[in-house]
Amino acid sequence: MSDTLRIGDKAPDFEAPTYGDDTIKLSEFNSNNIVVLYFYPKDNTPGCTKEACSMRDGMEVLKGKGVKVLGVSTDGVKAHENFREKYDLNFPLVSDKSKNIVKEYGVKSAFGTAKRVTFLIDRDGTIKHIWNKVNAKNHSEEVLQKINELGL
Repeated sequence: MSDTLRIGDKAPDFEAPTYGDDTIKLSEFNSNNIVVLYFYPKDNTPGCTKEACSMRDGMEVLKGKGVKVLGVSTDGVKAHENFREKYDLNFPLVSDKSKNIVKEYGVKSAFGTAKRVTFLIDRDGTIKHIWNKVNAKNHSEEVLQKINELGL
């Protein structure tokens, strides 16, 4: 579990930049989607690339379940744009350069980046599961299994 958030807590809302001067607000997704909010340390690193590609590869099945995936790191928008383009990622990456989101979710690492932690959030904005140990290579499969297990 996260240091500050637990299963059953309301997921803190946030608004943060993504590509092309757009912003993403978590609460805009909750009423219509299950949200997989995954935090990762850094774009273009081996583990983070495996995790992002796992999410990309599982996206059609996840979309079919009404899932919206959001990746969050403390990298800037330009780094996210390059990472997204290089690996043809089909979901938004959120820039948390201010580190406010990683602090709110209790996932700030000792290095000032995000820890690799994923939150499964239902349509009511309630945290239904937290992964503190992520299998980066097969993370979308872990997520799908949990969604099915919980009947979301």
